[in-house]
Amino acid sequence: MNAKERDFAYKVRHALNDNLDRLPDPVAGRLAAARRAALTRRKPESAPLPALSARRRPAAAGGFFSHGPAAWPGRIGLVFPAIVLALGLTGIYHQAKLQRLIDLAEIEALVLADELPLSAYADHGFNAFLAKRAE
Repeated sequence: MNAKERDFAYKVRHALNDNLDRLPDPVAGRLAAARRAALTRRKPESAPLPALSARRRPAAAGGFFSHGPAAWPGRIGLVFPAIVLALGLTGIYHQAKLQRLIDLAEIEALVLADELPLSAYADHGFNAFLAKRAE
């Protein structure tokens, strides 16, 4: 029930309460029967919503810094993804570094093997290419 509907319900209730003495007996009887029927269908206020209910534990019952046999699954659940992430990032870094070294070695092998034409050494674009690859 949003605020607009709640305000309307309060206004209707207030108007009915103000004019309760002036209502005819059949109308008052029907309103009383409707109220009883609504109260029987009403949800209990103390029942928690199943989707929003959360089990609450005291702070000492568990967590990362707790001790005891039930503490290690929580620690693994927090530490394992961090270790996997660190190993993955390290692997990506080393793979990129290795690929760069392979590219540089290939260029140097071609230069040392003299398989490049002499005009390649005089070409400014080739020098820029070598400088860019060496970075």
